[in-house]
Amino acid sequence: MQPKSPSMLECPVGRAVETVGEWWSILILRDALQGATRFDEFQQSLGIAPNILSRRLAHLTESGMFVRRRYQERPPRYEYVLTDKARDFFPVIATLLAWGNKHLAPKGESIVLANRKDSRPFAPIVVDAADMQPITLANAVVIAGPRASRGMRARLTSLKAMNPAVAPAGD
Repeated sequence: MQPKSPSMLECPVGRAVETVGEWWSILILRDALQGATRFDEFQQSLGIAPNILSRRLAHLTESGMFVRRRYQERPPRYEYVLTDKARDFFPVIATLLAWGNKHLAPKGESIVLANRKDSRPFAPIVVDAADMQPITLANAVVIAGPRASRGMRARLTSLKAMNPAVAPAGD
């Protein structure tokens, strides 16, 4: 059951989870970002049931992550082409990969994100585009944007960790 509260629907994280939060969707996008475009490629790579894959591809297409394009007339076959919106999801995949390697690979990394030119491993971090400094829990706070509703402003005010005057736990 999906959350339907106004503050969850207004929250960019809530909307993102609505679009890509189901684990198959993230894995489909991962494979698409690595070059998969066809139903059989996704199915073979993921071992996903055809009915589930069909639903997830339809949802991702309706959400604007893919454009469905016919590549064969008889029988009709389609490929799923990434949109700019989906390509903008790549940093999320990169940071998930880095986080997984750091915290969930006790025997070592099985996949490493590397520079295309020289295969040098990347160490992904999230930085502020203005000053290229890392964005961390210690230096970040969520504030209301110009279109925030009264309910969202109240929710943000009630979040202790997001209060600029309160240092986050562990620092």
